Amino acid sequence: MKTAPAVGFFSFFVTLAAFAQAATPPRPEPRPKQIFADVAPVCSPDDLRKLSLPNTTIESVSIDPKDGACRVTAIVTHPPAKDRVKVWIALPMRNWNGRFQGNGGGGFSGGNPESLRAPVAQGFAAGATDAGHEGGSGSFALHPSGRLNWQEIRDFGYLGIHDMTVVGKALTQAFYGKPPRYSYFVGTSTGGRQALMEAQRYPEDYDGIISRCPAVNWHHLIANSIWPQVVMLEAKTLVSKAKLDAVTAAAVAACDGADGVVDGVIDDPVHCTWDPKAFVGTKVGDEVFTSIDADVVRKIWDGPRGHDGRSLWYGLPRGASLVALAGTEGTPLVAKPYATALDRFRYLLAQNPKWDWTTLTRDELELFVNQSVEQYGTVLGSDDPDLTRFRNHGGKVLVLHGLADQLLPPQGTVAYYERVLQCMGGVEKTAAFARLFVVPGVDHGFRGAGPSPTGLMTAIVAWVEEGKAPDRLLAESRDPAGNVVRTRPLFPYPNFAKYSGRGSTDDAANFVSTAPRR
Repeated sequence: MKTAPAVGFFSFFVTLAAFAQAATPPRPEPRPKQIFADVAPVCSPDDLRKLSLPNTTIESVSIDPKDGACRVTAIVTHPPAKDRVKVWIALPMRNWNGRFQGNGGGGFSGGNPESLRAPVAQGFAAGATDAGHEGGSGSFALHPSGRLNWQEIRDFGYLGIHDMTVVGKALTQAFYGKPPRYSYFVGTSTGGRQALMEAQRYPEDYDGIISRCPAVNWHHLIANSIWPQVVMLEAKTLVSKAKLDAVTAAAVAACDGADGVVDGVIDDPVHCTWDPKAFVGTKVGDEVFTSIDADVVRKIWDGPRGHDGRSLWYGLPRGASLVALAGTEGTPLVAKPYATALDRFRYLLAQNPKWDWTTLTRDELELFVNQSVEQYGTVLGSDDPDLTRFRNHGGKVLVLHGLADQLLPPQGTVAYYERVLQCMGGVEKTAAFARLFVVPGVDHGFRGAGPSPTGLMTAIVAWVEEGKAPDRLLAESRDPAGNVVRTRPLFPYPNFAKYSGRGSTDDAANFVSTAPRR
């Protein structure tokens, strides 16, 4: 078999990695215009301690020394349960812009108070919550007796964010003497799931929602999150990080130019069919990429399958890093599964903190997936396509997903949006209130060789408050000094950006909207 040129692949990968590492966060967005003139607090921070809200205790009120905002911590309960949903609200002492912003969490974390600094700097009253438990472990779901803590699971699933929103709006009204004119929610991953859950369960909570890389199909995602490790268990072979990185770079090199632009990005990974057998025999450091390695990678890309070959969920797209879910470490190699995935199995499915994942077979994984769908589809899944109430409320939602997401296959978000299109009357009617943007070449945190989306809050505010629907978003890459080195347009799904064939490929002006290949 002809071997691939290792030097070429490795030089490509080094360039790709350097570009991704050099990327810097998007520039701060312009501050939204003030809605109310001369707004000042109508009460003192201490007066907020006296505010009476159902099943809510104001635990503390203070002035944050870093940003000068009034910080309120409240505890919400749901009698007769003895749960504790901690809510953090930040209220600007000056220049409140007339809006409220809720922030989401990530993994098993409901959220954190530090996330409020950015919206406060933009003039928002803002809120976050721990969604009923401290920290980022899934252990909150399991009682020491072995039974499930269903109230805490519901708090994490949907109640905590709603509690935070209700308390946040009440505190905002009490502090400024008027309610927020508009409310927005922003979240990524678990926060993206929380965002869509709000639109589905509590459609009047928010006027505008930004849902990024959402864990929208939470109950299905357990299959994808452990599948790479199951594949390696079956093959009795662990694949090193060096090999995984090298074969990912090889796939990018093979499919990069399919869109007419060579930029280190697979623009349409669904149609990239490069097979890792082409990489067999390639030297990766002191190792050789083998046919068994190729079979492992092929199965990871294909996605989890059951005993009869039935697809259980989507696989990772070509171009996404395989290391997070197919992790290995040490010498000799030992497996390093994704920690959040293990928590899902140990605490919510096996209900055994000492569950030994190394005994997991393909058949057992299928049974766990079936259990997850039945047990948690309603409480943790946010994949209801019927957004009628949210639309009728006047709500607008932007959904974004990176096409190189290494944790949550973007195909799941696309499939959900396709169901929304079918339920809500097609592309034109759905686009009036909900739009999906897929982002080539970026991962779960919108980092990578591809440009990262910018101006999202500006876009959702303009859509909600001025009726200006986002027909395109701008994505950009910047160097460590903050200089913009590449821009690309992002068009609403199902369209993609295509190079016009004229001018610099680093300039968004030289790309047009086109329908994807089918």
